[in-house]
Amino acid sequence: TRGHNLACLSTARWSRGMILALGARGPGIMLVPIFTLKLNHKINPRMVTIGKFDGIHPCLTAATQAGKVFIHNPHARVQRPVAHRLSQSTQDSDIALLNINQAVTCLTAGTLGPNTTGETLLVGSQTNLLAYDVHDNADIFYREVSDGANAIVLGKLGGLPSPLAIIGGNCALQGFDYAGNDHFWTVTGDNVRSLVLCDFTGDGKNELLVGSEDFDIRVFKEDELVSEMTENETVTSLCHMHGSRFGYALANGTVGVYDRTARYWRIKSKNHAMSIHAFDLNADGVVELITGWSNGKIDARSDRTGEVIFKDNFSSSVAGVVEGDYRLDGQKQLICTSVEGEVRGYLPASKDLKGNLMDSSAEQDLIRELSQRRQNLLLELHNYEENAKGVSETSGGIGVIPANTQLQTALSVKPATDTQRAHVELSISTPNETIIRAVLIFAEGIFEGESHVVHPSAQNLSGCVRVPIVPPKDIPVDLHIKAFVGVKNSTQFHVFEITRQLPRFSMYDITTDSSADVPTGKVTFTINDRPQRVVLWLNQNFLLPEGVESPDVTFNSLRGGGLLSFSMASNGQITLRTDDIDLAGDLVQSLASFLAIEDLSAEAEFPTYYDDLHTTLTEVDEFHSVHQKLTAAMADHSNYIRNMLVQAEDARLMGDMTTMKKRYRELYDLNRDLLNEYKIRTNNHNALLVCLKSVNQAIQRAGRLRVGKPKNQVITACRDAIKSNNVNALFRIMRAGTASS
Repeated sequence: TRGHNLACLSTARWSRGMILALGARGPGIMLVPIFTLKLNHKINPRMVTIGKFDGIHPCLTAATQAGKVFIHNPHARVQRPVAHRLSQSTQDSDIALLNINQAVTCLTAGTLGPNTTGETLLVGSQTNLLAYDVHDNADIFYREVSDGANAIVLGKLGGLPSPLAIIGGNCALQGFDYAGNDHFWTVTGDNVRSLVLCDFTGDGKNELLVGSEDFDIRVFKEDELVSEMTENETVTSLCHMHGSRFGYALANGTVGVYDRTARYWRIKSKNHAMSIHAFDLNADGVVELITGWSNGKIDARSDRTGEVIFKDNFSSSVAGVVEGDYRLDGQKQLICTSVEGEVRGYLPASKDLKGNLMDSSAEQDLIRELSQRRQNLLLELHNYEENAKGVSETSGGIGVIPANTQLQTALSVKPATDTQRAHVELSISTPNETIIRAVLIFAEGIFEGESHVVHPSAQNLSGCVRVPIVPPKDIPVDLHIKAFVGVKNSTQFHVFEITRQLPRFSMYDITTDSSADVPTGKVTFTINDRPQRVVLWLNQNFLLPEGVESPDVTFNSLRGGGLLSFSMASNGQITLRTDDIDLAGDLVQSLASFLAIEDLSAEAEFPTYYDDLHTTLTEVDEFHSVHQKLTAAMADHSNYIRNMLVQAEDARLMGDMTTMKKRYRELYDLNRDLLNEYKIRTNNHNALLVCLKSVNQAIQRAGRLRVGKPKNQVITACRDAIKSNNVNALFRIMRAGTASS
């Protein structure tokens, strides 16, 4: 054997009996690992990949907490020469260490260039992207990325000819080819946290799915935004499953599966999903969603139902889940790693089982399910009998709810008062003398924990319950309502269920107040549609007390105050006035989607926002200037240090202790100055990142005021203006949608 690692790989054996012996009575089956490794390196969560760097042998690669990347290769025993970055681990002969000298923020491996022997390792940090040839111990390219690299994916995007290393940073997406050339750039709504490539539209070409901190999953067809799905927390992980189906994980412990824009299922855990991956564990020809959790649990769920099929547990949090033929026997294994450096490999079920690992107990499961249903029906029948008995013994049928009892709901806008803040009021009522004992409401992103329970006190029992709702964002929300309805002396209640949708722009109250200040910001565009269609959109997306018949309306924002006015001229020109550029973008996108408008150009004027952006651009120039000065000063100090070290060593060899001490005192002072300059440089860099994020968001906001090709043209032209430092052109583009005056 070649040490303990390879021994684990060569001696471990898997058989059907190891799985079946554990039975299938619980929710899923304990999966037995085919090999286990103990690596002496702590692994950063979500920074694990596998790469064939020599084109043959798969190597487990992960970022460590010490600013290094380890490459585990138990197959090749060639002692490599120490390069400027790569060195052999002193603790484990199977591991090579790549010294990054910065905190690693993301990494992946894959085929990037046409002339490389094997796959390329890509390592991102907050300031740089490194493409490294592990086999030849050489940098392929090292690029500065001012927007940072929070997530990375490697592959072909749309019709672009070569694979790209695409990184997501502070509201920006950037793609590099094998030579380090920038071939793709666009902006997104917030800091990027996850990326994946898949054929979302079914046209045979990959789209880019982007998960970000503003709770959105956006789909880009090259630089064109083609779809958006809104979740209720930061999207931390995405993985392609098959076709247009993909898995996702959120920061609040939610994992689930989408097929295009339709969510198949989701589950929520009190733990956090650290890594998700698609792998066919039960050999049924369809991949399952594998999730590694913060409590060390690994589970595999059906892509169709979310049912747990397999599970296992680590003693510490899972760091990453990948796949590869790590034993070089022609079979891919699911490979899971923990933050403490434990690695386990799992084989899929053997082909003869074909996904039927749970069939041995299928009959028992069916009997158990039918028995449970029988028990529930008997309990329900018992409740009805008890209720009828209690009614007959009291006052002749008063306790039975009338047959025409229904649950009625109404939504209305309530402005702020001295006693409560502005909100949307949900009224739940019955049309007769029955009372509502309790109300349970499920809604994503509105209530803490996604559910809200109202229990009126015994003194306040009535047939109407009012629930205040404050949507934090302008998104449509389904309110799933369950109410317990009965009579006052009931001990058992009927459960009524109803679903009501909260319109997207529900936190806006229609007003006729002409004394308020007219907004200075506005968007103007022209549509070829009837005013009645716009009126229909208004009635569907706003909470209007009686509906409107004209597209000329004014609203008062219940969140931050300020007016929102909407008007339409006879030639189809729409003028939308608001000082909130984000709201303006949401309204334009919503209206264009409702009217099925593919391309829409617009003129936009937001003087207050443009003034703030001008100030931010000035700060960016100042931060860049300070950065260059500090970099030059640190380079000068480095040269001084080199000279002083030589002089101090010469003095020591010559026995001149006085000169040696003097030089080392000067070195000490220089080192202190360097540390202080580094702190200043770090603060300057962090402030620069904040400003760059604001600039990228400004480009995104300018784009959202248009639709289709005009939107992409605005984003591209804005970026070109920033690269050429043409501030005047930037503002012309944001106003008119084009650089020409």
